[in-house]
Amino acid sequence: MSDKAQLILEGKTYEFATLEGSEKEKAIDINNLRDASGYITIDSGYKNTGATKSAITFLDGEEGILRYRGYSIEDLAEQATFLEVAYLLIYGELPTQAQYDDFENKIRRHTLVNEDMRKIFEGFPVNAHPMGVLSSLVSAMSAFYPDSYDQNAPDKTEDHIIRLLAKMPTIATWSFKKSQGHPVNYPKNDLDYCSNFLNMMFALPVEEYKPDPVVAKALNKLLILHADHEQNCSTSTVRLVGSSKANIYSSISAGICALWGPLHGGANQEVIEMLEEIKADGGDVAKYVDMAKNAKTTGFRLFGFGHRVYKNFDPRARIIKKAADDVLSTLGINDPVLEIAKGLEEAALHDEYFVSRKLYPNVDFYSGIIYRALGIPTNMFTVMFALGRLPGWIAQWKEMRANKEPIGRPRQIYTGAPLRDFVPMNAR
Repeated sequence: MSDKAQLILEGKTYEFATLEGSEKEKAIDINNLRDASGYITIDSGYKNTGATKSAITFLDGEEGILRYRGYSIEDLAEQATFLEVAYLLIYGELPTQAQYDDFENKIRRHTLVNEDMRKIFEGFPVNAHPMGVLSSLVSAMSAFYPDSYDQNAPDKTEDHIIRLLAKMPTIATWSFKKSQGHPVNYPKNDLDYCSNFLNMMFALPVEEYKPDPVVAKALNKLLILHADHEQNCSTSTVRLVGSSKANIYSSISAGICALWGPLHGGANQEVIEMLEEIKADGGDVAKYVDMAKNAKTTGFRLFGFGHRVYKNFDPRARIIKKAADDVLSTLGINDPVLEIAKGLEEAALHDEYFVSRKLYPNVDFYSGIIYRALGIPTNMFTVMFALGRLPGWIAQWKEMRANKEPIGRPRQIYTGAPLRDFVPMNAR
């Protein structure tokens, strides 16, 4: 773009270049604002601030569009495997058959986790939150692979990417098995990525376990839908930590911690907890719909409806709704909590109050329903989110490094006390 933006401050006019992305997104380049004028911008939550240029994910919240590297989320969720999408995000193109086979085989060969990491894991209490365990063990991988610190060995980065994709599902299942009092399962490398995860989660040494193909397919879709989502809190965290030249394990561990927050990755857990609350109060869906409509008076809000970015229907929700219906039908689930969920969904899709405000069910609503139906406990929901988001984090970290982006350093407006004289202890 050749347009210039003008800013008038204290009688002086400053000009700033404008930019336009490949999907017509527009921005004002204020890189030299402070140097030129002494001013900075305030943008709490960074809702209007572009911290980087990225070629990975395009998101249009107004139109309900989500694309990875130019491919629609609808096409990818319907036709691709999670590992195909991971390859696409990390390397920029969909793999050929030969590239995919090589990528998948490398991951298969690295699913086993060093037994010394098991010793670290065994030090956690049985009730440790799985996200705390996951972030800690991913961070600990730095110690097991010290060449990840070497800034002069970029060729080793590919090894670390493969290790993360291969080992995180194995590590993620440990907390669940420990909470059940069961021995952990080793990976079975003759299974595909999603079936292998399900086997490590649910297989018992006393009986044969065969992952249900419908369940594995639904999990594949869920992971794809969560694989990247532009510059959200956890992704921005990965890029910010990585900008200090922190290694990939430290950066991903930081992203896991950011995702842990209930305002980010914990939303699907809050959905199930809300449904449990409604069930405990008698299961009267109409009562809680009315309470949501009068939230200013009641203080009650529905979790899993609407989205911070999407001002239209969340495109991921359309896809995962069908997967949720398929799983519930296949497994023959008869769960009163899930019946309450269906009632809330019906209200949100047809009640004028919700429709006019575009408070549609989002991906967190349906993913929570699926995870519950699969027997995954609520404190593991965010771990499932992390497994899906891992390729996006890796891609964003890799892109940030390739672009040689400077270390992130936000500014602030100080609002504390002005200069004060020090008062000795005996005079205070």
